Amino acid sequence: MSTKILAYISFIMVNSVIINTSFAEQPALLTEQQLKQVKQVRQAALKSNLGYEILESLTTEVGPRMAGTPQDTMAVNWAIAKFKALGFDKVWKEPVTFPTWVRGEESAEVISPFPQPLHITALGGTVGTGKNGVMAELVHFKTLDDLKKADAKDVKGKIVFVSNKMERTKNGAGYGKAVAARGSGAVEGAKKGAIAVLIRSIGTDSHRMPHTGLMRYADDVIKIPAAALSNPDADQLVRMLERKIKLKIKLVLGASAGPEFTSYNVIGEMTGSEKPDEVVILGGHLDSWDLGTGAVDDGAGVAITMAAAKLISEQKIKHRRSIRVILWANEEQGLIGARAYANAHKNELDQHIIGAESDFGAGRIYSFSSLVTEQDLPFIDQMESMFKPLGISRGNNKAGPGPDLIPLYALGMPVFRLAQDGTDYFDLHHTADDTLDKVDPKAIAQNVAAYSVYALMTAQYEGGLKRPQKEEK
Repeated sequence: MSTKILAYISFIMVNSVIINTSFAEQPALLTEQQLKQVKQVRQAALKSNLGYEILESLTTEVGPRMAGTPQDTMAVNWAIAKFKALGFDKVWKEPVTFPTWVRGEESAEVISPFPQPLHITALGGTVGTGKNGVMAELVHFKTLDDLKKADAKDVKGKIVFVSNKMERTKNGAGYGKAVAARGSGAVEGAKKGAIAVLIRSIGTDSHRMPHTGLMRYADDVIKIPAAALSNPDADQLVRMLERKIKLKIKLVLGASAGPEFTSYNVIGEMTGSEKPDEVVILGGHLDSWDLGTGAVDDGAGVAITMAAAKLISEQKIKHRRSIRVILWANEEQGLIGARAYANAHKNELDQHIIGAESDFGAGRIYSFSSLVTEQDLPFIDQMESMFKPLGISRGNNKAGPGPDLIPLYALGMPVFRLAQDGTDYFDLHHTADDTLDKVDPKAIAQNVAAYSVYALMTAQYEGGLKRPQKEEK
C-alpha cells in the first residue's frame, strides 16, 4: 500500500471523526411539539391586550418617574405588585444607589433685538444659573465640531448655541450622529470660556416641545448651565442670526444636585422546569424623564416584556430554563441600574444564557438579529420561521446589546436584538409628548408576540448560545 493511499485513508478517518464529532456536538433543535407551543403562545399574544393594559396601568397610576423622585419609589412598588398580580413565580428587588438631580424652574428669552420667549428644557445633570439667570450675546455653531475648532476669543463670555439637526431614520441611526452635542456641548463651550450652552433638541419633531436628556461634565473643566431648545425655537434663532445682528439671550435654570437616593432593579421570574438556575433575560427600564409619562421610553418595554413572560406561563408550558424579566432602575442618567445588576451577578454569567431588551418605543418589530456561534445557527433558522408570520425578517449575526444590556454584554453574555420601527420615536423621545395616546395597542401586541417567541424558544433550546470567539465588527 502506497504512502499516498495511507495518507488518504488517514485523511478520511480523521475527517470522519470530525464530522461525527460535529454531529455529536450539534445541540438538538426544538421538537415539533415545542414549535407547536411557540405558535400557540404567539397566537395568544396577538389576540391579547395585556401589554397595552400593563402600559396603561403604569402611565396612569404612576406617570412620570424620574430617578430619585417620589414617583421612582411609586414605580418600584407598582412593579412589585404587578409582577405578583401576574403570577410570577419569584419577585424581588435589588438596591441601586445614586446621586440625584433636581430640574427646578427653566426659562429663556431673546432680550434684543427681537424680544420674545423661547421654549427650553434643562439637560439632565446640568448646574443651575442662579436665581437671576445669565444674560449674554449668543454665538452660533452649526455643529459640535465647529465649536471645538472655534477661537476661544469668539466664545468667551457668551452663550453658545449649537444647531445641528438630527436625521430621521427607521433604526435610530441619526441619534448617535447628533447626540454628542447634548452630551459634551457644555464641556466644549466651557473650555473656550462660554457661560452657558443651548443646543437644538436631539429629536426629529417640529413641535414646540424641547427634548431633555443626560449631559456630562469633565472633572477638569468648569461647569456651565446647559439646556435644549425646541426645534422650532432653534430654527427661529437661526433665522434671526441670518440677519447679521447680535442676539442677546437670557437663560434661567433652577437645576441643582439633590441628595443620594436608593432605588431598585425590580425582577420577576418564571421558573424553569429542568434548569431553573439558567436564565433567559428580557426587560426594559422602569424610570423615565419627568416631562411626559414615559409611555414609549420605556413604559412600552416594561409592559411588552412583562406581558410576554406572563402569556407563556398562561399557556401552561413547561420551559427548561427560567425566564427573567428585569426592570432596570435609572437607565436615563447613566445605566445605573444595569451596572449594579451586572456587578451583583458577575459571578453568574454562565447562567445568563442570553439577553434582549425592549427600549426603542412601541413601534412594530420588523427585524431580528442574533449573536451566536455557527453551531447554533440552525436554531436561529428555526426562530426565523417562527418570527416570519409576525412580519419580522432576519437580520445578521452581529447583534449588539440594548442600553441596559451593555454591562452584561461587556462581561461576555450573548445578546439578541428585536428591531422596532423607530421612524417617529425621536418625535416623542424625552419630551412632554411621550404619553399613552401615541401608542398603538396592535403594535404592542405584535411586540409581545415577538418577545414571547424569543423567550420561549431560547428557554427551551438545549444549546448554550455562546458568543462567537471572533465577532465581526
